[in-house]
Amino acid sequence: MSKKLYPKIEYSVVLFVILGVLLLVMPFSIENTTQAGFISKWNERLNRVEYMFSVLNAHITDDMLKSMKKAQTNIEREKLLLTIIKPYLRVKTDIRPPKRYKPKYMNGTVVNKKHHYYFEDFYFSKHNSIIGIKDIHTNKPDAPWFIMMFDINGILPPNRWGRDIFGIDIYENGRIEPFGYNSDMQSLKQDCSKNGTGIECSYYYKIGGGFDD
Repeated sequence: MSKKLYPKIEYSVVLFVILGVLLLVMPFSIENTTQAGFISKWNERLNRVEYMFSVLNAHITDDMLKSMKKAQTNIEREKLLLTIIKPYLRVKTDIRPPKRYKPKYMNGTVVNKKHHYYFEDFYFSKHNSIIGIKDIHTNKPDAPWFIMMFDINGILPPNRWGRDIFGIDIYENGRIEPFGYNSDMQSLKQDCSKNGTGIECSYYYKIGGGFDD
């Protein structure tokens, strides 16, 4: 074999090694970049929702509160809250997400009707995101009245909690808290991982946590 071929062969081997490494690293890099985008959008959305509720608290009337307390069913209360937040979140009630839209937990488990975080109805909001509202009002003074979910990626995948789906608790006095706000750091890290539900990522990402690969 000519000596002139050795540099070419060595160059080809090095090139193939580099390409192999890139092929191994690229999927993780793309996934991390995508997740970083979801986290950024969630924090932005959470800030806007917190501001929205501060504005609502300043303008809510006694009649609104009375109507909420007089409502007899979960559906009635959900519709009342939807009416209040509709102009702020630009909620579209005339077009609904397709029935095939089914949120999952981060670990891939489907959210079913028996679960606390199951939402019966979904609505399109600004930037084609999806929101859900669920009334869970109880007689306990420290319990939230409602929970809300936000799929910041809309009907596009992955449609998973902790990836592109996040949520908040809504309390009687208008206070809101992202899911997981009352958990310790270890619980947050465990839930916000591939083996967890992803529910508590809503708070974990707010305090600077990152996705655990």
